Amino acid sequence: MNHLAKKRRQFIIAALAIPVLLLVCFVVVPAIDLIRMSFTNWDGLSKTSDFIWLDNYISMLKNPDLWQSLKNNAVYFFVHLLTIPVELAFAVLLTSKLRAAKFYKTMVFLPYIINGVAISYAFSYFFSPINGAFDSILEAVKLGMLSGHGWLSDEKIVNFTLAFVSLWRFSGYHIVLFMAALQSVNQDILEAATIDGASSWQLFRYIQTPSIMLMVDFVLFDNIRGAMQVFDIPFVMTQGGPGYASSTFTLYTIKTAFTFSNFGLAATMAVAIMLMIILIYIVQNKIIHGLILKEGK
Repeated sequence: MNHLAKKRRQFIIAALAIPVLLLVCFVVVPAIDLIRMSFTNWDGLSKTSDFIWLDNYISMLKNPDLWQSLKNNAVYFFVHLLTIPVELAFAVLLTSKLRAAKFYKTMVFLPYIINGVAISYAFSYFFSPINGAFDSILEAVKLGMLSGHGWLSDEKIVNFTLAFVSLWRFSGYHIVLFMAALQSVNQDILEAATIDGASSWQLFRYIQTPSIMLMVDFVLFDNIRGAMQVFDIPFVMTQGGPGYASSTFTLYTIKTAFTFSNFGLAATMAVAIMLMIILIYIVQNKIIHGLILKEGK
C-alpha cells in the first residue's frame, strides 16, 4: 500500500469514527436499554426494577384502548398514503414552466416550517363548533347542511379531521422532496422522449417516476414513520379524546409512562412501534416494487 492510499484510508476511518461513535452512543445503546427495560416493571423513579419476562408484552396485546389507538394511527397512514400520488403530481407541475412557480413553492412548503403546536392551536379554533371559521366557510359556500358537526368531538370523524391537519402540514415537505428528485432527472432523456412524441403523462409514468424511485421509497418510509409516531396534533387538539377515540400509539405510550408511571410497559410499546415501522415498510416496499416489476413486463 503506497503512502497516498494509506493516508486516504486513515482519513476515511477518522471521518467515520465520530459518526459511528455517536450512532452507537445515542442510538444503539439506548435501543438495547429500551429492549431491556421492556422486560421489567420499572416505574420511572425506583432505583431497582423486577424482571417480569413477557408480562408487559402480554398486557400490551390484551389492551383494547391500545388497539383503538393503533386503528387511529391507520387513519393517518392511509390518508397520507393516498395523497402521495397527488403530491408527486404537484411536484411535476411546480418543476414545469409554470408562472409564479417560486411563489407556489414557498406557499406549499410554508406549513411545514411552522411550529406544530401553533398549527394545532390554530386549527382547534378553526374547527371550533362555537365560533370556528370552518362552519362559517361552509355556510358562505352554501354547504350549511354540513356545518354543525363536532369536528373534534364526534368519534366517527375526529381522526379524519386531525389527519387533514397533518396532511396540510406535511404535504408540502413531500412535494419539495419530490421536486428536488425530479430536478435530478436527465433532461436530455426527457427532451428526446418529447421529440419522439411522448405525452406529459408518458413522461411522468415511464421516465420521471422510475427515475426517482429512491425518493418515493423515502417518502413512503417517512409516511409510515410519521403516521405511527404522530403526537403533537392529537395531543394539543383533542388530548386523545373523546375517550380514546383520537388517541394515537405514541400518545398512549407517553400517557402510560408519565401518567400511569409504568415505564416498563411504555418501553414495550416503544419497541413494538419500532418493529411495526420496520415490518410495514418491508411489506409496503415489496408490494410497490412487485407492482413496478409486473408493470415493466
